[in-house]
Amino acid sequence: MAGRKPLPVAIKKLKGTLQPCRTNPHEPRPQGVLSEAPEYMSDAAKEMWTYAVQNAPPGLLSSLDASVLERWANCAGLYREALSKINRAGVAGMIVKTPSGILRRSPLMDVIRDLAQEMKGYEAEMGFTPASRSKVRVSPESIDTNDPWAEIAG
Repeated sequence: MAGRKPLPVAIKKLKGTLQPCRTNPHEPRPQGVLSEAPEYMSDAAKEMWTYAVQNAPPGLLSSLDASVLERWANCAGLYREALSKINRAGVAGMIVKTPSGILRRSPLMDVIRDLAQEMKGYEAEMGFTPASRSKVRVSPESIDTNDPWAEIAG
């Protein structure tokens, strides 16, 4: 199928671009909310899962999105672990010496790059990037009236 992927009705509502003439009246509407992270995930991945669930716009993620969120959280957890290994070693951690004595880029750098690229796709799908988030509108009743920055930031 050529062209852009169609957006779900929920995303169109959040963006404020919903037009009844362009709406699929038979689009499935997932129910349920995301709960705790699966037990088999690493601690770092569980931490990222919890962060995402707590900070996602209300109503954006449902229980049907668990598998996408799980993949993102696993990538994010591994990304943090790999990056912390590089950071602990400093610049020297970015370069390794081969058995023949040649200096090469650390394989961890490739892992970090690949994980970041994979995460980018999941983040765009779930509205986690600044560009995709800028297209989402929040309904006025969900805005925090106790926010001291609301008047300044708009």
